[in-house]
Amino acid sequence: MAVKQYDPKDCVITVGGVYITGLGEDMVSCGKDEDNFSTSVGAQGDVVVNKSHNRLGTITITVQGTSPQKSYLLGLANSGRMFDVWVINKSIGEKCGGSRAMMKKPPDLEQGAELADREFEIQVFDYTAE
Repeated sequence: MAVKQYDPKDCVITVGGVYITGLGEDMVSCGKDEDNFSTSVGAQGDVVVNKSHNRLGTITITVQGTSPQKSYLLGLANSGRMFDVWVINKSIGEKCGGSRAMMKKPPDLEQGAELADREFEIQVFDYTAE
């Protein structure tokens, strides 16, 4: 029986070629924005499968308020520049991201009894997941 082990330290995130450290508890989430197809059914039960060519995806990176790359990510969010973004975990064989992406907006900046994590939402225009 093969046993695999997951270690969050095996997850590497790069944004514009910069390694992101100081990740928050939720670290990162990745997903395609639209299904690969949709269906429609006619009055007589005939089914049509409509293939989607939408390659948009969203990657949300959560960093601690003290992350060394927080100011870099804030700069990207305010600049409107395009960049590449990749999330790779070799121990479980997953990779997602794309070569063309932009930050949707700066994160909400919550202040309270504890320093909240910052969520950076990235729109990927050529999203792939392997």
